[in-house]
Amino acid sequence: MRTLCHITCRSLTLITAFSLFVISASAAESGPKTTPAPVADALLRGPVARVNGTDIPAAELKRAHKILEASQPVRQLSADEQKELDTRVVDQLVSAELLYQAGSKLEIKDLDKQVDAKIVQSKGRFASEAEFAKAIQAIDMTEKELREYTRRDLIISNFVTSTIAPKIAISEEESKKFYDQNMDKFRQEERVRASHILCGIDTKASAEEKKKAREKAEKLRKELAKGADFATLAKENSSCPSSKQGGDLGFFGKGQMVPPFEQAAFALKPGEISDVVETQFGYHIIKQTEKTKAETVPFSTVRPRIEDYLKNQKINAAVGDFLTELRKTAKVEILLK
Repeated sequence: MRTLCHITCRSLTLITAFSLFVISASAAESGPKTTPAPVADALLRGPVARVNGTDIPAAELKRAHKILEASQPVRQLSADEQKELDTRVVDQLVSAELLYQAGSKLEIKDLDKQVDAKIVQSKGRFASEAEFAKAIQAIDMTEKELREYTRRDLIISNFVTSTIAPKIAISEEESKKFYDQNMDKFRQEERVRASHILCGIDTKASAEEKKKAREKAEKLRKELAKGADFATLAKENSSCPSSKQGGDLGFFGKGQMVPPFEQAAFALKPGEISDVVETQFGYHIIKQTEKTKAETVPFSTVRPRIEDYLKNQKINAAVGDFLTELRKTAKVEILLK
């Protein structure tokens, strides 16, 4: 369940290269979430694979383990499971190297500028430079290494988008068939869009502190009744991060907010403002701004999303076919011990 003031606070994972992305995606789809065991020091002394004479250092395997451990820590792997995972990760690293080598044959204009833009974009996902540095340090990466990974990523992406993706097309019949066979996926339950002003309290707040917070909320509610602007009051008084957006929480359905808040928000009509609502987070004043009825989203609305989904599936399959053919002539040595 999504909690009110935590809905905008997400843990951001830094995806720095295609090789790291496919490792994470492959592991996520392979079954139960697991925690890889630490890579033995002996493994770090040599390459785990060699592709057309280019070594893939064991440090890449170690970095993959760190990413997996950070993203899905659940249980320790057995020795056999660890070996299977390592084999799969190395296979993905080999695939990424093969794609990189193929992509390096294509010219990319302003590649350095594109790398700079991606780095800036990555940094923008973090609250500060320190948080960004901490994130890349957590996977044993320097900013210089990040630039190289980003460069490789762009080269691989350019290869896929310029040589494989253009050959993929999705017909309207394919999209409609998928829609008809997956109607349940396009069912949208009743939702509301709401803003709120929160006079927050600590979980250990005293009775006096709670009283003051409620009195502040009641005072703000009276100002709204006299015509004060909701967004302005939210920006100036709300203790929720949503205050920066004038208290706007966006759309949400039932089950996504704590019960008292949800009940109040859904009971309102668009434009209406609630009385003061108490939750474990404090005292809220809620304004419903929009409501949508439960419905099955029309095909015409979701068709672009379906086409993107099906095209991505076909691209992934085509990349797999390309790699299968490439491996027939490539010299790939698996050196994992």
